Amino acid sequence: MLEVQLLRSDLQAVAKRLADRGYVFPVAEFEKLEAARKAVQTGTQELQARRNQLSKQVGQLKARKEDASQLMAEVSAQADRLKALEQELEAVQVRLNEFLRGIPNVPHASVPAGKSSADNPEMRKVGTPRAFNFTVKDHVDVGEGLGLLDFATASKLSGARFSVMKAGIAQLHRALAQFMLDVHTREHGYTEVYVPYLVTGECADGVSSLAKFKDDLFKVEGRDLYLIPTAEYPVTNFVRDQIIPGEKLPLKFVCHSPCFRSEAGSYGKDTRGIIRQHQFDKVELVQIGHPQKSYELLEQLTTHAEVVLKKLELPYRVVTLCTGDMGFAAAKTYDIEVWLPGQQAYREISSCSNFEAFQARRMQARFRNEKGKTEFVHTLNGSALAVGRTLIAVLENYQNADGSVAVPEALRPYMGGMTAIKAS
Repeated sequence: MLEVQLLRSDLQAVAKRLADRGYVFPVAEFEKLEAARKAVQTGTQELQARRNQLSKQVGQLKARKEDASQLMAEVSAQADRLKALEQELEAVQVRLNEFLRGIPNVPHASVPAGKSSADNPEMRKVGTPRAFNFTVKDHVDVGEGLGLLDFATASKLSGARFSVMKAGIAQLHRALAQFMLDVHTREHGYTEVYVPYLVTGECADGVSSLAKFKDDLFKVEGRDLYLIPTAEYPVTNFVRDQIIPGEKLPLKFVCHSPCFRSEAGSYGKDTRGIIRQHQFDKVELVQIGHPQKSYELLEQLTTHAEVVLKKLELPYRVVTLCTGDMGFAAAKTYDIEVWLPGQQAYREISSCSNFEAFQARRMQARFRNEKGKTEFVHTLNGSALAVGRTLIAVLENYQNADGSVAVPEALRPYMGGMTAIKAS
């Protein structure tokens, strides 16, 4: 949620920057709410001043043992009016907060302006795509050719956008998640956590706008519970309604979980294979940091995600999302895109974002600074990595001419020493 003082002090500049991300700020609606708030506050201040004046006069009359009943009646009437104004001000504040919760975050000054992913500048490219001496298959043909990736059975069980993995591919999927957790806990200092796969609407609204994006979530019928679209939802809410000692920052968590998304609005996109499914796994990194250090943490978190790809020897690149391609809550985002030879393209495998105080303000997540005062923390998160998409990258980049798939050296200890996945 945006800081209201930012809008009050520089509304036009904020509106212009939000326009860069394709959002038309409702200036008239904000000004109407502000006018209502100011009117109530002015009325309250005038009444308080009048009540104080009357109370003083009542005291003077009583000191002289004169009749003060008329003034006392007016003081009582003022108290009733003040109570009504306080309730009116509270109602205006509720409307203002609801308004603010629907406004996206303001892009950081370093975020390039642009309209779509075509405008995302490449920051770096790591690794060289493998040169194949045979016709390359995509992950669907590789997996089905091995008899270990089964979409027909998944469709019978659950419908479209689900998959069944078997034997070596199921083992590879599990190995990837365990490998990622070990890298981040042993080498990068994250605390592993296990979380519920269901969160309340309050938790969902703490990290994003539930009102805007509830159609993207799966809801439990008759309950205020939603299946998580990412472990960011429960893990970031660890600090909701808390004041954290400043010396404890940054907090660093890693979590492996299934993720569930309705994929509303994505019909017809990535319908082949496991690129975009209703259920998938991710290993998620979450950091809760000091505002003055959050952009250092963003660079660090992004490199932590990159380490996994380097260890797996998968070619990738890092791009900065332009204003028009950013998520609702992000102030700045790097996308890591892995090379998929079956598509002859780089595809997103991780998004690493700094949300600054946007989520913290929604969640009332604060820390106590060196002066003993409370400030909002900054929150960050990133996939490290999306397990299913990493599986795709391994199947395609490590495929062999005979249809088998070589197991990356880093994963062999997690696969019982297996060097290749072959048809069962």
